[in-house]
Amino acid sequence: MTTVVSTNPNSSTAPAAAIAAGEDALVKTTYSVEEIQKLLPHRYPFALVDRIIDYVPGEKATGIKNVTFNEPQFQGHFPGRPIMPGVLIVEAMAQVGGIVLTQMPGVDGLCMFAGIDKVRFRRPVVPGDQLVMTVTLLAIKRQRFGKMQARAEVDGQLVCEGELMFSVVD
Repeated sequence: MTTVVSTNPNSSTAPAAAIAAGEDALVKTTYSVEEIQKLLPHRYPFALVDRIIDYVPGEKATGIKNVTFNEPQFQGHFPGRPIMPGVLIVEAMAQVGGIVLTQMPGVDGLCMFAGIDKVRFRRPVVPGDQLVMTVTLLAIKRQRFGKMQARAEVDGQLVCEGELMFSVVD
């Protein structure tokens, strides 16, 4: 077995090369918040992924967001009944998708929303919830456009799902 360690956290070409060469590669499947910050440009208050708990290169990632009462959106959404805004749930799912897309060989640049389709909200997310988001790559074209299926759950119950489209910009 060959263990592949890359000093460039944005590159998955070393594990891909090892696999193509017929070697076994040890692929990182979890990421801490510090490691996520090396991969994504988002910072407080818009860094919305606390941990990646499962990562399959080029396919999917599952991340968690611990929703806490002290987050700034709860001051006004809504006083007396704090509910996580749907746009932030979608953004959190997109950031999990960014973990998959930014590590694809040949994808270089900032991954931005290009579209959102079929997004549905099923139940509110409130402080104290742990949002578990799974994002699966459906298609990538010319290393510039990606489409992903996203799903968010709390305690095994569906909260939000939909398709997210990305564009890679320089």
